[in-house]
Amino acid sequence: MFKLINKVARTDSSVLITGESGSGKELVARAIHRLSPRSKEPFVPVNCGALPAELLESELFGHTKGAFTGAVANKTGLFTEARGGAIFLDEIGELPLGLQVKLLRALQDREIRPVGSSKSFICDVRVITATNKHLEKEVELKAFREDLYYRINVLTIELPPLRERGNDVEELAVHFFNRYAPKINKKVKVIAPSAMKLMKNYHWPGNVRELENVIERALILEESDQLTPESLPENIIHPAAGAQSQAIDAQLSIDQYVKDFIIRYENIFKEKEIARMLGISRKSLWERRKKWGLLRQSGKRNDL
Repeated sequence: MFKLINKVARTDSSVLITGESGSGKELVARAIHRLSPRSKEPFVPVNCGALPAELLESELFGHTKGAFTGAVANKTGLFTEARGGAIFLDEIGELPLGLQVKLLRALQDREIRPVGSSKSFICDVRVITATNKHLEKEVELKAFREDLYYRINVLTIELPPLRERGNDVEELAVHFFNRYAPKINKKVKVIAPSAMKLMKNYHWPGNVRELENVIERALILEESDQLTPESLPENIIHPAAGAQSQAIDAQLSIDQYVKDFIIRYENIFKEKEIARMLGISRKSLWERRKKWGLLRQSGKRNDL
């Protein structure tokens, strides 16, 4: 994987990163940028699924004063902010069809046009995209433009889930430890070998996002100068029990699996993360909680 990232980084072509939710696609995008000739220029991440469709065009390309109600001044778009560097379009599969046309034009012509403007501007930006969808199927369903798909898919990096990348767990754990320890708990200097062993043996259903959450949580709880097993979640300390409870029997209903998943991980993940891992909406998650009498207690950590 790291050899591939190094090769991709040296080029200036568009890159599509695919993989499960939480598998570390943004980390890969940042690594590509950091190793590229553009590394000294901006890296601008954008979550295409987090912004309302009516605002996304303005966010990406900017707008002129008076372009629409509320546009009281000129606004610089994220493509312009990334000029000379790279823009990372996460969840590219959520991009509305109308905006896909404008993104295609920006990629083909290396020009952008702010909303409300009659002028286009040259914009030298490397575009890195990511998705957890099968874009080929989206193309077949006419939900994603075929010409845009081939334009963003010059180079592809398929990112396996963390459970299939055992050697990456230690490196990522150290990465997150070094990021959070100085901010959360300066007293903790290192991850204890026993804690690292437990993390390397864990199956990580929530991928890299779960690992990051676990490290952050452990640093908050740790009282010694090492990150010890005692500060890790119960399902990592006792993986056998967790594996047994997670085994999906052939006769186990989907509803029962979802119910067990919610109960098991509600103290680890936020609601939006649980919904994302299950592949359902926040509304659907709430409706299922209500149906099964599993409403989350108010004030519980990670409620949102």
